[in-house]
Amino acid sequence: MKNLTPRTIAAACGGTLVDCDAILDKEITGVVIDSRKAEPGCLFAPIKGARVDAHDFISQVMEAGALLTLTEKEEKAAGYPHILVNKTEDALLMIAEFYRKTMGIPVVGITGSVGKTSTKEMIASVLSQKYRTLKTAGNYNSTIGLPLTIFRLTEEDEIAVLEMGINHFGEMTKMAKAARPDTMVITNIGTCHLEFLKDRDGVFEAKTECFEYVPFDGTVILNGDDDKLCRVDQVHGHAPIFYGMSPMNRVYAENIRPLGLKGTACTIVIDDREFDVTVPVPGRHMVMNALAGAAVGSIYGLTDEEIKAGIEKLETLSGRFRILENENYTVIDDCYNANPMSMKAGLGVLGDVAGHTTAILGDMGELGEKDEARLHREVGVFAGEKAIDTYVLIGQLAKYIGEGIRSVKPEAEIRSYDTVEELMGELASLIPAGDTVLVKASHFMGFDRIVKALH
Repeated sequence: MKNLTPRTIAAACGGTLVDCDAILDKEITGVVIDSRKAEPGCLFAPIKGARVDAHDFISQVMEAGALLTLTEKEEKAAGYPHILVNKTEDALLMIAEFYRKTMGIPVVGITGSVGKTSTKEMIASVLSQKYRTLKTAGNYNSTIGLPLTIFRLTEEDEIAVLEMGINHFGEMTKMAKAARPDTMVITNIGTCHLEFLKDRDGVFEAKTECFEYVPFDGTVILNGDDDKLCRVDQVHGHAPIFYGMSPMNRVYAENIRPLGLKGTACTIVIDDREFDVTVPVPGRHMVMNALAGAAVGSIYGLTDEEIKAGIEKLETLSGRFRILENENYTVIDDCYNANPMSMKAGLGVLGDVAGHTTAILGDMGELGEKDEARLHREVGVFAGEKAIDTYVLIGQLAKYIGEGIRSVKPEAEIRSYDTVEELMGELASLIPAGDTVLVKASHFMGFDRIVKALH
């Protein structure tokens, strides 16, 4: 990896070199945190987890050919080349910051309460029409996942699209410092992680920490339809670029025509030009993602034809509004995570589907004890107002969704279960053939088992 040697790594993270004299200027081949993925010449970064402390595997990794290891516990690395650090996670971020600066390519950062990953996929799909694009893989959007993504950069890459997810104050500052985004996109400010961020004002404060590390000549792209983000008048003396459905935004959509589960046709307007496009995934929220992609594409010199091609070539990820079809069902697999905004987005799409429909909904996490019951009821009210035939609710908090449904649709067909296991025995008989099924809950509920059973 370019310029990543024991000497430069120690300098970047403020660590102490031990037994590294013979390898001081030898470049590492990669960075791993999983001992099972160790390879010859790599740097091992052991993380202390809730159940496993990877420091216990240092000797195993070094014997497998790692060049050196970081360590918070010097005794665990005794006899091996290592860099002593105060905290491995912080060291990883500092090393990633150094490596990102070394590579010197443009970085697009993405955060927000809802839609980070699908927006990241959209932006990467657009940019890849012109550039070799590195993007965050899977859910590598945390203070650990972000540096690991940055370490995947090679000299062949021309631009990077990095997703940043947080749930505590201060985390965004750490990630933005490492990523140094030339362009920063914020999708929205919603009711996520309220357990730690308290309210939407707290979410706004935590998300916008990223502005500190956008360069003075950088670009900030914001959802202009969001009541919090639209109030940002400038960052480092420059007005943001706003996107949204309203023509008050610099980038907006008009002539919106839903195509059922095949997506949405619309016209995208950027400044004084416009073009027609079909967003291949259904839902108003996906049109918003396409607008974000168009805004970023226009900043980086893509033609309208290239932007259109990138939007229409979008491929969805498992668990993130992926449409699965077989001879029995059409499944809307949106079970990777959930919050009130994304729940409503999924229910809105299901409510527009012709034929018999079923919503399988579960608990949403990290909403805070003060708000979780109310927010689940609000989702229930929204669900009850949609033309959905059957509601299947799983979990303790999902019972409040049922209360909300009943308040507006007393006659609703609702089936409630405490656990996924209870549902699985009845699933085949519960869902009629030909049904369209939305599967949606927070990740900890394990709803991927339901998707697998249906598909």
